[in-house]
Amino acid sequence: MFKGAMTAIVTPFTEKGNIDEGALRRLVEFQIKNKISGIVPCGTTGESPTLDYGEHEKVIEIVIDAAKGKVPVIAGTGSNSTREAVEMTRKAADAGADASLQVCPYYNKPTQEGLHRHFSEVANSVDNPIIIYNIHGRTGINMETATLARLAKEHSNIVGVKEASGNVAQMMDVISTLPKNFCVLSGDDNLTLPLMALGGKGVISVASNIVPKEMHDLAEFALNGNFEKATAIHYRLLPLFKGIFIETNPIPVKAALAMKGMIKEVYRLPLCEMKAENREKLRQILKDLKIV
Repeated sequence: MFKGAMTAIVTPFTEKGNIDEGALRRLVEFQIKNKISGIVPCGTTGESPTLDYGEHEKVIEIVIDAAKGKVPVIAGTGSNSTREAVEMTRKAADAGADASLQVCPYYNKPTQEGLHRHFSEVANSVDNPIIIYNIHGRTGINMETATLARLAKEHSNIVGVKEASGNVAQMMDVISTLPKNFCVLSGDDNLTLPLMALGGKGVISVASNIVPKEMHDLAEFALNGNFEKATAIHYRLLPLFKGIFIETNPIPVKAALAMKGMIKEVYRLPLCEMKAENREKLRQILKDLKIV
């Protein structure tokens, strides 16, 4: 279930700052039409930190309904509160989510034992598959390979990890240590190809919000061992991979979608519009790639 290119989908807002259900449904349809392998609502790219609980549930429900079972929906339901993560994960499972994405608890910086207990509580609360999201740069804590291996051994529904540590040595350690059926997914578009060359199964992508077909093809070629074609796509899209992180994610990718006329460019504070010079750099990248 968890291989290939999966999209960490943005949450579009109306000009009044509410969830734009129509735009969200169209984004899901666009993703499915372009062969994406899965959709991940309410992740970092979905601005989950500024969604209230009701909105969080609503976004997941809309995506599940719009996907119509055509691709897996992996709901972002992690939290720095174990109790909240359990509650949101149960609700997403009840709504029909195929799996959940569980970010490492942020800000409170638990020990490795604390991480083990946190994810064990979540895993014990549902039967649904769980993908752990390791992103040290945002959470302030790193999931060590030994802790991940312990969790995978003890909980059959902990089936993968979204690796966004940026540490290729750690990614290799995870791939070589964890069972063959454990899914190691890239959390960085620009590291998708290197990770898959080392044995990773795919990516939870930001870029695929804009170029789902190209990201699908890159991952598919890599899965099939055609690294010549995968590499060609990687280098063609590399300026985009850099451009969509020219400012904090998801600011640039939402700006790019707005340039394509797919959403309104509305953010929740403390996120805000791009600097004018960065916007022009992004626009030029999109023009060069014939995206706009």
